[in-house]
Amino acid sequence: MDLLASPIMQRALLGVLITGLVAPSLGIYLVQRRMSLIGDGIGHIALTGVGLGLLTGTQPVLTAVAVAIVGSIAVELVRARGRTSGDMALAILFYGGISGGVFLVGLAPGKSNSNLMAYLFGSPLTTTSEDLIVMAVLGAVVLVVTLGLRPWLFAACQDEEFAKVSGLPVRFLNLLLAVMAAVTVTVAMRAVGLLLVSALMVVPVAAAQLLSRGFSATMVLSMLGGLLAGAGGFLLSVQLDTGTGATVVLTAILLFVLVALATSLWRRLRRPTAGAVNGDHAPEWVLEP
Repeated sequence: MDLLASPIMQRALLGVLITGLVAPSLGIYLVQRRMSLIGDGIGHIALTGVGLGLLTGTQPVLTAVAVAIVGSIAVELVRARGRTSGDMALAILFYGGISGGVFLVGLAPGKSNSNLMAYLFGSPLTTTSEDLIVMAVLGAVVLVVTLGLRPWLFAACQDEEFAKVSGLPVRFLNLLLAVMAAVTVTVAMRAVGLLLVSALMVVPVAAAQLLSRGFSATMVLSMLGGLLAGAGGFLLSVQLDTGTGATVVLTAILLFVLVALATSLWRRLRRPTAGAVNGDHAPEWVLEP
């Protein structure tokens, strides 16, 4: 496509692909811990960081990373101590974050909401070379952690008590996972927006679960699905002149629906009667490191 010859389009596509690759690599751990919506909460508190950056004239990505990390650690500590439920802590994070972001943007010079909307729903075409470098570096950090520490993170997410007995630093691993979630959210905010990033953490993983029961295979498939949704959604948004973030997420959901239909049809064609006799059904996701 001629449009992809433009440096602006190339940077935008690369940003979306980085997001599509990184988000599911972390999302698989969040799904395993039944914390699929944590990305939404962190996304909203990162909005406070964006507002702080716009108010002070600092690079919003950097302030968003800092604020999101602090918020994610706070939620993890509250969850671990058990003084309030994870859902309640997430709700406080959700409402406080978005309110703080809107409040700070209102105090910023010019009081324009255009920048705020770009971070909320994504604006990959505004990605600069500096933004892309930051995204690439932060994305690489997330991948190193999620792939390099996979056995330990898997153990901590699968059974915390067993991991503690085995001598693993569960508290540190949980905090590390929270920090990586914050970094992933800020990596993705240019591409798909703070309000939609959680979808790319969860939907590709949900689709991959239907195709594989092993943890490693599910992780690889979810990352490939994220790349496919990112590339397909971006190209489709260019052709239809629609919002990139929303189109990428809808593409991911479409892939999930197609995979669900295909796997259901395959099971019926493969075992039309045996399943009914033996009580066979879609297997639960068994994670194997």
